[in-house]
Amino acid sequence: MSQYVLPMVVRIERATPPRRTDALEAAALAVLRMVNDPRSGGEGEWAEAVRGWEQHGVRKVVRRARGSEWIRVLGLPGETVSAGTALVRVHPPIPLDGWPKDLSKLQVSGTDLEDPEPPGSPGAPCVLWVNPHLEMSAGKAMAQAGHAAQLAWWATSPRDRAAWMETGLATSVRTASPHDWAKLAAADLPSVRDAGFTEIEPGSVTVIATAPWLAEGSYRPAGRGPLRNS
Repeated sequence: MSQYVLPMVVRIERATPPRRTDALEAAALAVLRMVNDPRSGGEGEWAEAVRGWEQHGVRKVVRRARGSEWIRVLGLPGETVSAGTALVRVHPPIPLDGWPKDLSKLQVSGTDLEDPEPPGSPGAPCVLWVNPHLEMSAGKAMAQAGHAAQLAWWATSPRDRAAWMETGLATSVRTASPHDWAKLAAADLPSVRDAGFTEIEPGSVTVIATAPWLAEGSYRPAGRGPLRNS
């Protein structure tokens, strides 16, 4: 079976780049929307690609677009997700060697976004905590936030999924304090361990997901195994 990757494209216009936290939250929501899209399940048109992608490490790649590049991206199958100042287009999984021309031409670099001021307290039931000890570009962090959102979804029971969906799958992303990170890392929570393809060392824990229903010993869906990303 072909290996698949999930493409996400963030809109970054020179004059009006999005805030970094907004971009991370849009990426997390984009992944949740993709795995819950009717086209991704059952006999949907994306179902086979999604199944193949989920079986090979749920790899994600974030690229940037502006101007006419963004307009061309909108013409490809997928869904556009917004969070604050950020717009992210998520596309169904594609084979590693089968990138559409309008996606393959986009740059991975150039996603060094910033927050003009620190984000406020998280207001969503699910919070994704970024490791404060790692330096990641916004694009890398967006992919990691997407991984964490997906692991949180897999760790959520059907009843709690229904309640989360009633909020619109609301998810916040924040950088943990070093003190809080140590406590999070010691808990049994959905955690992303990076494969080390880019930027950081293999095995680094990048993001940990929390939610009221994700306590230690929480729901584990059959066949998912450890809540770690490879």
